[in-house]
Amino acid sequence: MDEVEEIGQDERGEISYLNPHYILMTSGIFSKAILALAVALAVIVTPSRMAAADSDKPQYYEVRVYTTTSAEQRQRVSDYWQNAGVPAYNRMGIQPIGVFTELQDSPTNKIYVVIPYDSLEIFAATPEKLAADTNYQQVAAEYLSVTKANAAYERFESSLLVAFVGMKHLAMPAVKPTIFELRTYLSPSEGKGINKVQMFNSGEIPLMKEVNLGPIFFGRALIGTKLPCLTYLLSDESVEAHKQHWQEFNNSTIWKNLSNDPQYTNNVSAGISIMLKRTPASQI
Repeated sequence: MDEVEEIGQDERGEISYLNPHYILMTSGIFSKAILALAVALAVIVTPSRMAAADSDKPQYYEVRVYTTTSAEQRQRVSDYWQNAGVPAYNRMGIQPIGVFTELQDSPTNKIYVVIPYDSLEIFAATPEKLAADTNYQQVAAEYLSVTKANAAYERFESSLLVAFVGMKHLAMPAVKPTIFELRTYLSPSEGKGINKVQMFNSGEIPLMKEVNLGPIFFGRALIGTKLPCLTYLLSDESVEAHKQHWQEFNNSTIWKNLSNDPQYTNNVSAGISIMLKRTPASQI
């Protein structure tokens, strides 16, 4: 179940491209010096260097939340992702996919799906690629064609996040966790929301790693509900260990200094914490 509490201050190149084909010609005589310079500068931007630059760009995360009203619906959504969705996204090079449900069992548990994208172009092209994937269309046919009287779920919400500078890419846990915590912080204004992101980048993220809170991703919402807000996912070996790691975080001098820094005051108006567990479909 969603647990909402008022928490206030809860915690805390550009490459220039040279076209080597522009070659200076003078009186019909080719200038060897200019050619040498052009070739030398052209190698500055090689495919491997461009790939390295792309890898340094922040990822984007789609977070889906499926609302179900029965154990049957929950199973159908989970089966869809395990048998059709995750394999199809993987064929597009999109991975790992996280598929979770709430830690406490209930027939109406929501299902949470985390999908990482390396660019907005990849995100935008995904629906068309799924439509053209004959394997996906065949495996997902029943799920995609259910009637109103036999819906696979009631509705799902989707949010698009951009990763923080302090952690630009989704990180798989070093040790396979058994529990996860999805946290969302709501801010009173756009400026305060960006300020909270800066607070994470200034010390909260490395501190969470240090105390073994197992951060997997951090993202600022670009599109979604409850804006302005940010969302992040933590992981741990047990609920008891997770509580202990949070205590270490809150007792840290780094956190105390950050939370008492005047520049970071009043940047969170409420927080939502949801404890999750993986489903068989999850790759996280």
